[in-house]
Amino acid sequence: MTPASLQRRAAASLVVVGLLTPLTACGGDDGTGDTATDLTVLAASSLTDVFKEAGAAYEKEHPGTKVTFSFAGSQELAAQVRQGAPADALVTADTKTMDGLKSDTGAPTVIAKNRLVIATGKGNPEKVGNLTDLADPGLKVVLAAPEVPVGRYSRQILDAQKITVKPVSQEPNVRAVLSKVELGEADAGLVYKTDVASAEGKVDSVDIPDGQNAVASYPAATLKTGKHGAAAEAFVTWLSSPGARKILTGAGFQQP
Repeated sequence: MTPASLQRRAAASLVVVGLLTPLTACGGDDGTGDTATDLTVLAASSLTDVFKEAGAAYEKEHPGTKVTFSFAGSQELAAQVRQGAPADALVTADTKTMDGLKSDTGAPTVIAKNRLVIATGKGNPEKVGNLTDLADPGLKVVLAAPEVPVGRYSRQILDAQKITVKPVSQEPNVRAVLSKVELGEADAGLVYKTDVASAEGKVDSVDIPDGQNAVASYPAATLKTGKHGAAAEAFVTWLSSPGARKILTGAGFQQP
């Protein structure tokens, strides 16, 4: 074979490689590690810390898959879904919000549960001891807005005990409630048990007896408009796996 022939064959090989490479990079969406997949998950604010850990664990188990979270109040997430926000999966802090999105999601699965506590300033300077104390007009209490799951749970347990609380503010998500207490802008607020755990050393908490409490359920589901259906289904399924449950319970969540 002449030198010119060798050069032509080498050039042809480079063209073939150049054509195949983009096809490999585009790949599929099975999240198995054979191709790159970027999952976007909309998740309730109370999952902020634990899902960062869970996402890192999932990526380690599934090379080639990156999980990006967008955290907000469940009602805000629902609005984003209805507006067509680009995402692959959704996890809310209540079943009511998820049930309202049946036409937009796959079948939901409850992955964890949670309970409420009273968050107070470090050292509980106002000596809050129970739900009844929240009715004290001299106490600055902050709650989540009624349309927010934790806000709805809060009013549910207060109404059941016939306790009237006039909050100094109503926040868009549970982390905003926690922040108000942490910064000293409120004396107390109703948040999830896991939120107080995430702010260890910055706030204290008062437990609410089970008979006076509410149980929050966290359903997860794929989104029908997502671009990575199979990979999203794999992630949602993984959230109920022993490994994921170990991470969730380690952060204070209860098993479903």
